[in-house]
Amino acid sequence: MPWFDDELYEFIADLADNNERSWFLQHKERYEVYVKAAALQFITDLGPRLAAVSEHFTAIPKAQGGSLFRIYRDTRFSKDKTPYKTHVGLHFKHARARDVHAPGFYLHLEPGRSFFGGGIWRPQSSSVKAIRVAIDTHQHRWMGVKTSLAESRLPFAGDTLKRTPRGFSKDHPLVEDLKRKDFIVIKEIDEETVLSDELVDRFVSLCEEAAPLQRFLCEALGVDY
Repeated sequence: MPWFDDELYEFIADLADNNERSWFLQHKERYEVYVKAAALQFITDLGPRLAAVSEHFTAIPKAQGGSLFRIYRDTRFSKDKTPYKTHVGLHFKHARARDVHAPGFYLHLEPGRSFFGGGIWRPQSSSVKAIRVAIDTHQHRWMGVKTSLAESRLPFAGDTLKRTPRGFSKDHPLVEDLKRKDFIVIKEIDEETVLSDELVDRFVSLCEEAAPLQRFLCEALGVDY
C-alpha cells in the first residue's frame, strides 16, 4: 500500500499559495494526516531496509529530533518571513552526526521536484579539508567512486569554489572535485513512484547506488560505514 497519495502534493501546492499561519492552522489536519503521519510511516518501514544498506544510518520516525524535517521555517536570519516550507524533507543521517552537515541520505518531496540525495551537504571546514585530503591521497579510489556513480547515473550537485583550494595545485588532475563545497549526488524521483508502493524499494536502490560515495566520505571523516 502506498505511503503517500495525491493529497501530499495538493497540500504542499496549497500551502505555497497560502503561506501564512492562519491558513495552516485551518488546514493542519491535512498536514497531520497526508504529510506527517504518512512520512513517519514511510520512515518506520524504511528502517530495516536502510539498516541492510548500512547499520550506521538512522531512520527515526519522529518530527522533532528524527528523520522528518519540521515544516516550520527558521526565519530569524532570512528576509523571507513566510513561516512554512513548501516541500517535505526526510533526512537519514549518520548515527555519529550532530546535525545535517554530515553524510546522509535524503528524500525531497515537492510538486514538480521530488528527488533522492546522498552525500554530505555544507560540511564544516575541517570536514571539507579531510575529504579533499582523502581525494588527493586516494585518487585512484576516488576515480572508482566517480565511475560507479556515473554508471548509476547519479550526478554530483551542489556548490563549488571558483578558485583552487589552498594547499592544492590548480593543475591537480582532480582539481574540479577538490573545488567542491558539497559532496552530494541527486536523482529525480517521478511522482508516480512517490505515490506508489514501490517508493521504499526505489529509495533503497538509490542508497545502494550511492554507497561508494558514502563509504568514501565516511572513511575520510573517520566514521564507520
